[in-house]
Amino acid sequence: MIVLGIESSCDETAAALVSDGKMLSNVIASQIKDHSPYGGVVPEIASRKHIEAIVSVIKKALSEAGLQMRDIEGVAVTRGPGLVGSLLIGLSAAKALAYALDIPLVGINHLEGHIAAIFLAEKRPVFPFIALVVSGGHTSVYLAKDHQTYSLLGQTRDDAAGEAFDKAAKMLNLGYPGGVVIDKLAKNGNPQAFAFPRAMKDSPDFSFSGLKTSLLVMLKKRGRNFSDEELSDIVASYQEAIVDVLIEKTLQAAKDNNIDRVVVCGGVAANSRLREKFSKAATERSVDLFIPPMILCTDNAAMVAAIGEVLLKSGRHDVLDLNAVSRWPLSE
Repeated sequence: MIVLGIESSCDETAAALVSDGKMLSNVIASQIKDHSPYGGVVPEIASRKHIEAIVSVIKKALSEAGLQMRDIEGVAVTRGPGLVGSLLIGLSAAKALAYALDIPLVGINHLEGHIAAIFLAEKRPVFPFIALVVSGGHTSVYLAKDHQTYSLLGQTRDDAAGEAFDKAAKMLNLGYPGGVVIDKLAKNGNPQAFAFPRAMKDSPDFSFSGLKTSLLVMLKKRGRNFSDEELSDIVASYQEAIVDVLIEKTLQAAKDNNIDRVVVCGGVAANSRLREKFSKAATERSVDLFIPPMILCTDNAAMVAAIGEVLLKSGRHDVLDLNAVSRWPLSE
């Protein structure tokens, strides 16, 4: 089955074609340069940019797959969670195509899309497994029993991990997106140079607001008069605090549920330190680790088409008055 996936939940306009679990194309139009001056995503700008890009992105995805519009057999589109204005652009385009081509439509949970990205990788898990979904807007651990069947085991009580990276970068005047900049700078730093807190050690939930506050207090005490070497040490230590907590809580969830398979997905899963330390920790604890390729970690439409194909093949169809939702819990 050839499925067109459309993703527009935040600031990437994306379209992709997937067939029989294989990615035929994956096109992403980034808005980073449009939001960089503000240090974060501006919803109104994001919506307008989606309108400008959506048609060309879909056409490019078809071209790269060597397909025509008439070849599409189903449309999968992110319905939520996300910015409603952004979601509506992708949803409107998907509904228009489904109506014009007389093909089925299915709305996808963005978080399940991130988890489904692993099924486009060469190394794929079998159910059940533990899934860490970690991005700019989400940090949650799930027990994945099957497609559409998830139990929430832990989640952030405040900031998401990606948000903690972005806010730290803004405090340090490093630019946007913060996670990418910090990842690069941290490679030259000492992750043990500064003692940042690891919150809620005895809880399955996460909290990063205290970590962010500790950085702010440090900057107020010493100002921003530090060398390039000290800056690298600061961001390396800050990053290490986030990475340590993500790894420890996820592997503890695996142990508590007697599961030896762990999937790490979402934008922060592209962080090189997280991938490196998670791989080592998983090996030490005899856990089979699955992380999608870098291009499938950040928001993309291939992940949407991947789970869309599964649902469409199972007979799941949505009606054309389907609406966008800003919040949409993934768990049962």
